[in-house]
Amino acid sequence: MSHSDQTHRSQAGYDLTPPTEAERVMLEAALDPEEKRVLLAHGTEAPFCGTLLGEKRQGTFCCRQCGLPLFRSATKFESGTGWPSFWEPVDPDHIVGVRDTSYGMVRVESRCGRCDSHQGHVFPDGPPPTGLRYCINSVALSFTPEGEALPDPLGRGDNDA
Repeated sequence: MSHSDQTHRSQAGYDLTPPTEAERVMLEAALDPEEKRVLLAHGTEAPFCGTLLGEKRQGTFCCRQCGLPLFRSATKFESGTGWPSFWEPVDPDHIVGVRDTSYGMVRVESRCGRCDSHQGHVFPDGPPPTGLRYCINSVALSFTPEGEALPDPLGRGDNDA
């Protein structure tokens, strides 16, 4: 079966097929130590320190590891928490929620729907219309201004789906 026969696409048109082992090694090699700590070891960056917290331009926030578009700037809001916050992902399949009971709390971890990297957490205290607050680490994201090509580190050609 060819790669295209196995492709799982989101409604937004993006290939959600997980990276192969070789692709994963390549993606992880491109991460700096802080990105590895957050994306791979489920860490959290310090509040109010992330480079994307004050990002106000129109564009798309993508997974820093695999390039999957996760959030649009139109869904970003100021939550006062110290991390970039969004009320809705680009596509429901682009973010996977996983129950997280670390640190004596029950939360829902947000992971990338393609590479399974840790992004942050989602909470039920966001603004309308969803009432959700995706609280995401800046280091887990890359930002692409509107009109520019989205990252495509896996070479899947769906960065403009």
